[in-house]
Amino acid sequence: MSLIKEPFILVVKSPRRSQIGIIRVIFQVVLSMPSSSRKPADKRIITLSMLLFPLAMVLFELSAYIGNDMVQPAMLTITAEYGVDDAWVASSMSLYILGGACLTWLIGPLSDRYGRRPVMLWGVLYFIATNFLILLAPTIEWFMFLRFLQGMGLCFIAAVGYVSIQEAFEELTAIRVMALMANISMIAPLLGPLAGAALISVVSWHWGFVIIASLAGIGLIGLFLHMPETVNLALPKQPAAQIWRQYKGVLKNSLFMQLTLYFPLIVLPMLVWIGLSPVFLIKDMGMTNMGYGLSQLPIFISLIIGNLVLARYAPRFPVGQSVYFSIPIMIAGGALLILGGVFPSFEYAGLVGGLALSAFAQGITFAVLYRFTLMASDQPKGVVAAVMSLIMMLMQAVGIELFKLVYVHWGLAALCIMNGLLMLTFAALTPPLMRKAMRVATTGPANPAV
Repeated sequence: MSLIKEPFILVVKSPRRSQIGIIRVIFQVVLSMPSSSRKPADKRIITLSMLLFPLAMVLFELSAYIGNDMVQPAMLTITAEYGVDDAWVASSMSLYILGGACLTWLIGPLSDRYGRRPVMLWGVLYFIATNFLILLAPTIEWFMFLRFLQGMGLCFIAAVGYVSIQEAFEELTAIRVMALMANISMIAPLLGPLAGAALISVVSWHWGFVIIASLAGIGLIGLFLHMPETVNLALPKQPAAQIWRQYKGVLKNSLFMQLTLYFPLIVLPMLVWIGLSPVFLIKDMGMTNMGYGLSQLPIFISLIIGNLVLARYAPRFPVGQSVYFSIPIMIAGGALLILGGVFPSFEYAGLVGGLALSAFAQGITFAVLYRFTLMASDQPKGVVAAVMSLIMMLMQAVGIELFKLVYVHWGLAALCIMNGLLMLTFAALTPPLMRKAMRVATTGPANPAV
């Protein structure tokens, strides 16, 4: 297959121009190339309903991310209310992510067999229910168990939602749509800490979960009305034993496994920041809740800009080139973090500056790496996405706990240095892996180990 595909000309069918207002702005202006570089393209019709599907999907994604980002600022208040140690703060996030890993092995194949749409709708409904159940948690142990159950809602995003986007749109369009979805969903980590900090200063933390459930409810309505079914349900159902053979086929694919173990590295520094920054900014550095929230701005604005750059300029380069562009950015960010760990006077500036560069690199690479990893195997995409999500979530949950131990035993300086080394590792692994990935994207996944 061809690595570079011609861009779409977006045509929205709607009887009234006013119906598409902001949708046309987002998808037609941001996705369009500058006229000087525009090439002849095949006209493909993308209906209003097709645009509302990713918007509804991103509403649920936003609620699931706010389920972490809005809650983390309140965790010091929650642990104080339950009368337990602050060590539970980071565990809330790692259990939430761990929950997001535990069901992907089942959800992906189920969506292959019974359809993406019904599995996705039931998943959103489940997530809404767990947000109301946590309001009744009598102890911190029950609260954490319900955080784990809430996290299972993340399984449906990676194993079903993202796969549906990849199947509903062509390669270049899918990458750009996912970049824009990530941009919208970044409202969660950008505004979540601010909203969470403001919320607990006015009302009880319980209202945060009510807001999260309400936002997911709006997404559920949108998905019910506009999510297409991308699986051909008329095909004969394969025996259940075939699923195990499909999993073995995915796990034996060397390029897939290399990419799956590689690209979560670029996400981990951001997750460590989200999970631990309430502790070291508020408790150790003495910041107010609002000061903590404002400290998120440079990092998440950088992530948003990175996603916009990818969505805007992806057609100008071969698919995958943006990952190469991230190498000097990650090296510079890693150097800043290491300097922040070595020189105490530079600690805060090095931490925020280094993570801001890491966030920008994540923005220009994540959607591309997700696409390459998903397409590295020719097995059913529900199974492939399930393995991807399982490995990624486990790596992220374990990574957060390891970083927490580093911080508890050796302090913020060691945390900065460890983050910096992680970014340098990602930069070092990028050239050989991307050469393989781009070659397989050209020739197809029949022989992905070459």
